[in-house]
Amino acid sequence: MRQLLLRPGAEELNYEIRGIVKKARQIEALGYPMTWENIGDPIQKSNQVPDWMKSIVADLVKENKSYGYADSKGVLETRTYLADLTNEKGGTTISAEDILFFNGLGDAIAKLYQFLIPTARIIGPSPAYSTHSSAEAAHANAAPITYKLDPDNQWLPDMEDLYLKVRYNPSIVGILIINPDNPTGMVYPKEVLEAFVKIADEFNLLLITDEIYQNITYNGIKAVSLAEVIGDRPAISLKGISKEFPWPGSRCGWMEFYNRESSKEFSKLCTTLENAKMIEVCSTILPQLAIPKIMSHPEYFKYREEANAQIGKRSDWMSEILGDIQGIKFNPTQGAFYNTIVFDETLLTPQQSLPIEDPKLKSLLEGWLTDPDMPLDKRFVYYLLVSERICVVPISSFCSDLRGFRVTLLEENEEVFKDTFRRLGKAIRSYLQS
Repeated sequence: MRQLLLRPGAEELNYEIRGIVKKARQIEALGYPMTWENIGDPIQKSNQVPDWMKSIVADLVKENKSYGYADSKGVLETRTYLADLTNEKGGTTISAEDILFFNGLGDAIAKLYQFLIPTARIIGPSPAYSTHSSAEAAHANAAPITYKLDPDNQWLPDMEDLYLKVRYNPSIVGILIINPDNPTGMVYPKEVLEAFVKIADEFNLLLITDEIYQNITYNGIKAVSLAEVIGDRPAISLKGISKEFPWPGSRCGWMEFYNRESSKEFSKLCTTLENAKMIEVCSTILPQLAIPKIMSHPEYFKYREEANAQIGKRSDWMSEILGDIQGIKFNPTQGAFYNTIVFDETLLTPQQSLPIEDPKLKSLLEGWLTDPDMPLDKRFVYYLLVSERICVVPISSFCSDLRGFRVTLLEENEEVFKDTFRRLGKAIRSYLQS
C-alpha cells in the first residue's frame, strides 16, 4: 500500500477465547467430537430459554414498532425501568438520561476506549477479560496496565499492588472492576468495593465496573453493585442481558453513568459517547423492548433463582472433582459461570505431554508447538485439545503472568458435566506426572 493502514495499537486486539476454536475445528474435521469449555455461551450448553420468555419476544416480533429505530440512547421506557432498578438499591441515583444502549458490551467497551486520549490509561485486573485488556492496549498502543488478583486469597485483588501502581503512574485516570469477575468467578465483598472507591477518591480517578454477571451468584453469595458504594465519584457501570436471560445473540448492553456532573471531563466523555451513538442512529431495538417485559414477569425471579442454584451445584461438583488435585490452585466460584485453575509453575516443563494415539492428531499438535516461547499453559491446553478433545482457554491469554486455564460451569447435563471434569482432572494429573 502507498501508506500505512492501521493506527498504532490496532495489532494489540486479540481474542484467544474464539481463536482457539480454529484449532478445535481442525480436530472436529478429523471426525472427533469436541467438548467446548472456551466460551460463556449458555445456549451452546443447552440452557433452556423458558417458554414464557420466548412468548414475550414472539409477541414483540408481531408489533410494527419492533422493526423501527429506537431513540439514540435507547428505548425510553426501558431506560426508565432500568434506572428505577438501580435507584431501588439505595445508593447513587440516576435517571433514564444516564443510560446509553449499545449493541452488546463489546461495542460499549470499544466505544469507551476509542474516545480516550492514548495517554489516559485504565488499570484493570489480571487475569483480565480480553475484550477489556485488548481494547485498552489498542487505544494506548502499549501493554495493558494491571493490578493482581490473588489465587492464594480467593482471587481477591491485591489492593497494595493497585495502590502503588496508581500512586506512581500519573497516566492512570481510571480503575476497571469486573464484578462478578470473568475469568475467575470471584465476587467482590462490599469492603473491597469501598477500598476501590477510597483509592479513586485519593487520586481523583474514574471508576468503570463491568457488572454483566451481577445477578448470577450462588451458594449464599450476593453481589454488591458499585452504585451502592460509589458516593459522589464519577463512574460507569456496564450491564447487559447476554448471560442473564440468556440471550447472547441479542447483542444488547448498556452503560449507566453515575454522577456525570461531578467532573467536567467525565461529563464531556458521557456526552461524546452519546453523540457517537447518535451518529450511529441507535442500537438494536427488539431486545430493548423485551427487557422490562421479561424482568418484570412474575416468573423471572424464580427462573433466575433456579438457574443460579444449578450453577452453584455445578460449582460444588467441580470442587469435589478438582479441589484436591496436587499441583494446581483451585478456588470455588461465587459468581458468573467460570473457574480459573492455576498450575504450580514449578511443576510445569516443556517436556510434559499427554498420550495421543492418532498420528493425524499428533501431526496437528506438532504444527501448533513450533513457537519456542509458547507459554507452558498454552502448551497444556493444546495437549488437552488433541488428547481429550476438551477446549479450554489458557490464562496467559487473559493478560496474566500466571499459568493455568479457564473453564465454564454451563453444561446442563449432569452426567456430561461430571464426565468432562473427571477427564480434565485425569489429564491434569497425567500431564504433571509425565
